[in-house]
Amino acid sequence: MKAFVKPAEQNNLTTPAKSALGGSVGKLSSITKKFINEVGKDYPDFKIERGKQEHWSPKSNTITFNPDQTPERVRFSVLHELAHAILSHTNYQSDLELLKMESEAWRLASQIGLKYGVTISEDHIQNCLNTYRDWLHKRSTCPNCGLRVLQQNTTIYRCFNCQQEWRVSTGRFVRPYRLSINKKQYTNNRKTKSN
Repeated sequence: MKAFVKPAEQNNLTTPAKSALGGSVGKLSSITKKFINEVGKDYPDFKIERGKQEHWSPKSNTITFNPDQTPERVRFSVLHELAHAILSHTNYQSDLELLKMESEAWRLASQIGLKYGVTISEDHIQNCLNTYRDWLHKRSTCPNCGLRVLQQNTTIYRCFNCQQEWRVSTGRFVRPYRLSINKKQYTNNRKTKSN
């Protein structure tokens, strides 16, 4: 089972985030502060905090946003991560399931945004989803014959055309490496996991 979120450094909304050099960064505009406060009041079960990367943490009920983004991007990100929270997205079993969850979250984020006067364009949504589609395309392309296939499990792909098998990382925020494995290795891994 893959965790849906990647841990990120979290800071309180009222405390300026620290840059890698130790200085404060990401001063929020008054419009962005007002937006975050309104969302926080409307959804008191979730904390909204500064961090290095946008994400939803179901473990701590925390929505993290990057204050270094433009005010518009901060609003889009908070709405998107809020949608993950409302939809109870926690884990995913396959890359396609992750893409589905991202699509659902963007759809709901665009609906919630209307309440706050925030319009998320279809172009922005598709651009964001394209990053996942590109990632999935790279992971699912057979390194031997170039055919795109479906996952066997969370870390193994197998080409039905040439029988090549390869392992991929469980991380979403890493380069999509594909490590070819032989059939004996794959069979042994499956036996170990089923015991």
